[in-house]
Amino acid sequence: MAFFSTFRAARTGARGRRAAAVAAQRLRPRLLPIAHTAAAAVLAWYVALALVPDPRPSFASIAAVISVGATYGHRGRRAAELIGGVVLGLSVADVVVRVIGVGPLQMGLMVLVAMSTAVVLGGGALLVTEAAVSALLLLAAADPTAATIGPGLSPMRMAEALIGGAVALGVTSVFFPPDPALMVGRAVQSVFAALGRSLERIAAALEDGDAAGAGGALSDAREIDGRIVALDDAFSAARETARLAPPRRRAREQVDRYGRTLAQVDFAVRNTRVLARQVLRLTRAGRPAPPELVAAVRELAGAVWELAAAYDDPTRSGEVARLARSAAGRAAAAVERATEPALVEVAGHVRSAAVDLVRAAELVAADGVPAPEERPTEELLLAPT
Repeated sequence: MAFFSTFRAARTGARGRRAAAVAAQRLRPRLLPIAHTAAAAVLAWYVALALVPDPRPSFASIAAVISVGATYGHRGRRAAELIGGVVLGLSVADVVVRVIGVGPLQMGLMVLVAMSTAVVLGGGALLVTEAAVSALLLLAAADPTAATIGPGLSPMRMAEALIGGAVALGVTSVFFPPDPALMVGRAVQSVFAALGRSLERIAAALEDGDAAGAGGALSDAREIDGRIVALDDAFSAARETARLAPPRRRAREQVDRYGRTLAQVDFAVRNTRVLARQVLRLTRAGRPAPPELVAAVRELAGAVWELAAAYDDPTRSGEVARLARSAAGRAAAAVERATEPALVEVAGHVRSAAVDLVRAAELVAADGVPAPEERPTEELLLAPT
């Protein structure tokens, strides 16, 4: 019995340690934004206390908390729009609570007025949505027994909301900005992870003649478009942060390294999507693929993984170019005597994707020097590494 009790205690302890490790892993990347939010709430309180004749300027802290959460890592214009929604929503909520109190019907009226006002003022979807959310948050925090009927909008509440929004913008954009290199790095690595997996699935489907697998690879390739959009947004926000936030200006070189290659990465994603479509047609027709063509697609996947690492270590860009050129050569050799148009099209898109990866590798390697001139495709693929 003592043995089983000891064994059970050991298992329970191991589970507890695993749970603690998972919790720490979840918390670690979010700890800095959480700390920034807390700092903004406290700072907004004291700034409002100094500027507004209100002994409890809770509106300022509420606006700061909402705004920090909404704007962290966003571009200045988008952040300003979100903060405008916070101020508008809190102001509308203050009017409604003061005039007709709180309740379900008041909640519906509050959302209606907040969103309608945002639309009338020409706000975008962000401002409109944030206005409604902020109004609801204030209503949830309101004390029904303390809600009194009064003279509508309180200028003091509006001032507190503006102070909270301004403090949040300062915290997220100037004093404690997010790491721009980390922002864009995570987004670009997400693209490469999806692109590499998609190419590996294409190679497997091509090798096995698996139409279902090719269809899955095509679906994967199509989904990368959403990651490209997120990458563009992350790069814009990172570039603006690196330019405007003094603590983050040293990250400009690394952010620019990502920016130089965005167009080529986008082209590689598009060519991979077309490649997946051509492989799907080939496998549906039951046409066997030469082993060299399968190996070429696998080398493309390897070039993608190497390119993902080259941003942190530009010396690896040479391996990217070597793998991509090898893939292009294998694809050309595989269809040298082919009479099947579908095989020729697959090989052509392998070569197109290889060109995109070689050009991206050259741009990554061109750190601190002017970007190399764009060379013709054949010259690029035959150039020595």
